[in-house]
Amino acid sequence: MTYTVAVAGATGYAGGEVLRLLAERPDFEITTVTAHSTVGQSLGAHMPHIPSLAHLTVEDTTPENLNGHDIIFLALPHGASGELASHLDPDSIVVDLGADHRLEEKAAWDDFYGGAFYEHWTYGMPELIIGKNADGDYVKQRENLVGATRIAGPGCNVTATTLALQPGIAEDLVEEHDIVATLVVGYSGAGKSLKKPYLLASEAMGSAVAYGVGGTHRHIPEILQNFAHAKGGEGRDAADFTMSFTPVLAPMPRGIFASVTAKLSEKALSMTDADIRSAWEKAYGEEHFMQLLPEGMIPATGNVMGSNSAHLQVAVDRRAGRLLAMSAIDNLDRGTASQAIEALNIALGIKESQGLTTIGVAP
Repeated sequence: MTYTVAVAGATGYAGGEVLRLLAERPDFEITTVTAHSTVGQSLGAHMPHIPSLAHLTVEDTTPENLNGHDIIFLALPHGASGELASHLDPDSIVVDLGADHRLEEKAAWDDFYGGAFYEHWTYGMPELIIGKNADGDYVKQRENLVGATRIAGPGCNVTATTLALQPGIAEDLVEEHDIVATLVVGYSGAGKSLKKPYLLASEAMGSAVAYGVGGTHRHIPEILQNFAHAKGGEGRDAADFTMSFTPVLAPMPRGIFASVTAKLSEKALSMTDADIRSAWEKAYGEEHFMQLLPEGMIPATGNVMGSNSAHLQVAVDRRAGRLLAMSAIDNLDRGTASQAIEALNIALGIKESQGLTTIGVAP
């Protein structure tokens, strides 16, 4: 079967990556691309690396132009997709790469975003731990994605942080308070609307700078929401967790390296390092796109570029009494576009890995 596809925000980073990944898949036919400031221009003028789609003309982002397709991707800024989505065909599968449908609680949206709050959609992180069954095996979010027609793609920083630490949370190996996450982020992670002080390439390539500091970054409530799911059990809430979160723009075009530390729990303090590591082996041993690296090997963003993989590592700092969880992802792929396509594959009943790769471009 061939599915027709429309992509809104097609000339941005996320929309462009969706187009690249779907362009040569025979089961998807991209017929409509839309944007705002580039309406009337050829897609080839903005995405010359996708020659098979160069003939498409960018149309205005309206329900009329998007409806009539089997699948609609929304790669729009927060606040832009919520109202638009309410006018889209209920028979279409809509995948929102923005923030409007990620959060479950209105209070969290009001605190970090503001404006209209929209319904939470099925969360598009298949490997997210959401509990355990009666046998003690993990239940993961992919079960909720089967047959989904409205999918909320996770944030890129959220993905890197969640995947790094969630096994430790799920197995009660870390304390819920005093989690510290520091992320090194490529400039595409801040979007194409980047402004001063991050504007000039000459400045970007010669400097690193933090942004969204002091507990203000909008991905924080989504990460804590995921941690609460990973913890499982009745009454668990994102408010049970506290986290200091600092992303740092670094002189690279794409990629995220997450370093996440948390206090070891009393349970973990009585365990060996190997036993602690086994929690990550349990969580990811059967996951196609999750690569727990050999002990001592540190994840690197260059090794996952262009792939849907997350490279992961865990270490125990006994002197500090803390656990260090690390991840490296491509923010445009595992952090955005390819993860969304993985979720879409599941929703459609297609092989989960179809059209995606674990192979990165080594530096």
